[in-house]
Amino acid sequence: MKLTILGGGGFRVPLVHGALLRDTHPGRVEEVVLHDTSSDRLAVMSAVLREQAAEARREHGATPPSLHATTDLREAVTDTDVVFSAIRVGGAQGRTCDERVALDLGLLGQETTGPGGIAYGLRTIPVVMDIARTVAEVAPRAYVINFTNPAGMITQAMQQVLGDRVVGICDSPIGLGRRAAAALGLDPARTSFDYAGLNHLGWLRGLRYDGRDVLPDLLADPARLVRTEEGRLFGPEWLATIGAIPNEYVYYYDFTREAIASITGATQTRGEFLLRQQSAYYAAALADPDGAWRRWREVRAEREETYMAEARAEGEERDLTDVGAEGYEQVALSLMRAISRGERGLMILNVRNGTTLPGLPADAVVEVPCAVDASGPRPLATAPLTGRMLGLTAQVKHAEELTIEAALTGSRQRAVQAFASHPLVDSVALARHLLDGYRARIPGVADAVG
Repeated sequence: MKLTILGGGGFRVPLVHGALLRDTHPGRVEEVVLHDTSSDRLAVMSAVLREQAAEARREHGATPPSLHATTDLREAVTDTDVVFSAIRVGGAQGRTCDERVALDLGLLGQETTGPGGIAYGLRTIPVVMDIARTVAEVAPRAYVINFTNPAGMITQAMQQVLGDRVVGICDSPIGLGRRAAAALGLDPARTSFDYAGLNHLGWLRGLRYDGRDVLPDLLADPARLVRTEEGRLFGPEWLATIGAIPNEYVYYYDFTREAIASITGATQTRGEFLLRQQSAYYAAALADPDGAWRRWREVRAEREETYMAEARAEGEERDLTDVGAEGYEQVALSLMRAISRGERGLMILNVRNGTTLPGLPADAVVEVPCAVDASGPRPLATAPLTGRMLGLTAQVKHAEELTIEAALTGSRQRAVQAFASHPLVDSVALARHLLDGYRARIPGVADAVG
């Protein structure tokens, strides 16, 4: 099987490659093609993956897949079986602008949630639509596994070309479910999760173990709740009040003022931290390729330990079990196995809604439990969203759909409407200032919206 990784020079690529090295099943990936627009980043990641493969061969006798790197998109995806998309249009510099333009106007500045996510979508959608058309032409049977953020929005845009052969993934929902099960001392593999919403906007509403919903037991036990990241983020009282455990990104909606104060009070935003860290890493790795793999592991540990630091109390460290947990790379591998080998599985994925969640459009991409096999993912019947969960989800989805329309048509009017429709933007005048600010600072947004 041939796997093409778009964004192949990206920092998280070794996580995917590491999962492939651990895969010993028949029908495993035998060829990996890395694609990136930066030849320097490709050179660094190629060196990292070669050393990673050599280490796995020495320690475990692993047989690594063949590796090829190219800046030519058509060459990369021709006749591929699976495309894994994890690109960042505008790079880390674009992310810092996503954050700072909003923060300068007193709004939440975050990569995927709120105004920053809309700006990210505006410049990314035209690029991924070109990718989708290329895949449709030269690899029409391929599945695209999308991790490019904002994942739900990007998946929905690409489905206009590739239909259900585009599936969005995220490790946040499965991580939430596993943490909840572990807090009760249960085996996560023996539990099933009632989870529903959008990417980075969803709620765990049930946790079934041996036929019984045990989530109420956890919600009634503050001592166990605070063992989870979410229990510490939201507080046991609030979780008991709403009767569910939100995705960690819902913090930005439930505690908006606190999040803005924490981010603005810090010496740098998350994007600025990553820009500094990764710029230094790639420069050092280019100068000394032999040390690139060792440095990658050191930098990755620092990166993961500081994830969502603005949502934690001063001095509070991230749970080391979360840092070490299997993430999106394992989700991607499990999805590839299910589709390519017919292995049946249950996964939380970003897929077309259909009739799964009433109150949302049929073509909306939602994040829900799915059954997966050789025919692809199928969303499972789930309880409808109600109250604030439904209202917030519908409002954010509307903003996403306006963003897609603006990016595809170049409409300034729709772009302003997208910003103004988002629940984290409280003024039409601010929406106009946001668009003008992003257009001035990020070429990709200026190119997408006139």
